[in-house]
Amino acid sequence: MSSEVVVVMVPFVAQGHLNQLLHLSRLLSPYNLPIHFLCTATNTRQARHRLHGWNPNDLIHFHELPDPEFTSPPPNPNSTTSFPTHLQPSFNSSLHLRRPVADIIRRLAKTATRVAVVHDSLMAYVVQDVESIPNAETYAFRALSIFYIFCFQWEKRGRELPFEPHLLRRLPTSMESLTQEFMDFLKLQYSHQKIHVGNLYDSSRLIEGKFLEYMEKDEINGKNHWAVGPFNPVEIQSEPRFAIDGRHNCLQWLDNQPENSVVYVSFGTTTTFTEEQIGELALGLEKSGERFLWVLRDADKGDVFTEDGARRVELPEGFEERVAKRGLVVRDWAPQLEILRHQSSGGFVSHCGWNSSMEAMTAGVAIAAWPMHSDQPRNAFLMADVLGVALMMREWACRDELFTSVKVEKVIRKLMDSEEGEVVRRRAAELGGELRRSMAEGGVGRNELDSLVEYIRR
Repeated sequence: MSSEVVVVMVPFVAQGHLNQLLHLSRLLSPYNLPIHFLCTATNTRQARHRLHGWNPNDLIHFHELPDPEFTSPPPNPNSTTSFPTHLQPSFNSSLHLRRPVADIIRRLAKTATRVAVVHDSLMAYVVQDVESIPNAETYAFRALSIFYIFCFQWEKRGRELPFEPHLLRRLPTSMESLTQEFMDFLKLQYSHQKIHVGNLYDSSRLIEGKFLEYMEKDEINGKNHWAVGPFNPVEIQSEPRFAIDGRHNCLQWLDNQPENSVVYVSFGTTTTFTEEQIGELALGLEKSGERFLWVLRDADKGDVFTEDGARRVELPEGFEERVAKRGLVVRDWAPQLEILRHQSSGGFVSHCGWNSSMEAMTAGVAIAAWPMHSDQPRNAFLMADVLGVALMMREWACRDELFTSVKVEKVIRKLMDSEEGEVVRRRAAELGGELRRSMAEGGVGRNELDSLVEYIRR
């Protein structure tokens, strides 16, 4: 019998979730904990292909599970909901991973003193058999902001949230834009979230400490909580995979722009716009006069490696030629971490997914918030109305309206060239510095990580 304690990562099958647990694996590896990453062959390939900022080789043991069969339709830009319903077949397919995941954990448990299974909260059904393995235990990784979880739990208990009335009136509801099918999927996962010994968050007490303290005091979701973020690397390595000189062409373009001058525009992996809305966004960027780097991609399909049904959006005639000296449009995957950390990046038009939010806050880049669905409206509220590191670009109450080029132009100019924007950008830069320092020895993030590892090894 080995004296080893091993960690098993069981991520959910969507890019933001895969990415987060890969980054957590990097944080844990210096503690000499063997890390095993269990995911389907296709999703493992996706996660590794898109990873940047560090190299996972020799740090992680990857276990490629058989790919369950599922349909992989393209996203529908004209859907009546902004939620990525086309991904639901992929989400449902993850339920078939229960047996292969349990088999690997049982095998590891035979030669380890303890197996710590860190699973995405959306994989609680899949890891339910860990309860029958005497020397294994589960930790629920909650891929959302602590703020979102706190608000949801507080409202569920019928309590008043601790905000001034004017802020409460602006706070979006927690479950808007979720489909019934996804709600049913969530309920199935919740029904199996009873055996975990602790909760992990890609966050920091520096930004969400008071909300975490509320939950700890009331023992919500159990008494053990660790905010061990930011997960994304404080120091990043440029990967030699995209271009001749080892860097993506957009980074070479950024090299030639003035410091803090570029607006980075990206809406993540689950957002699909109509062509009309894309046209308005393009004209707004053009009229603003600001430099910009725009990653223009459709939402991911369930299987990102299939090209069937891929859409190439047509921009307004002559747009790219007119903005060629100050704007760049990228239509493939781009290294967001390196873009946000580049000295030329001065602002970020974002959907406010939690991955992007944490990456922006760690980089110290202010956000123009354009939330689309799920937790994003409340993330935007947290950053704009609580932390002061974002401006609201499109208010959630106006989500069903076309956001015109006039409004796009106005908000981008406010972010990049106004006194109000300067205050937000300065606050974002300050917070970024605090977050990066928090992961050094003695920092609040490093202490939280040390505490987690100590508990795993207890």
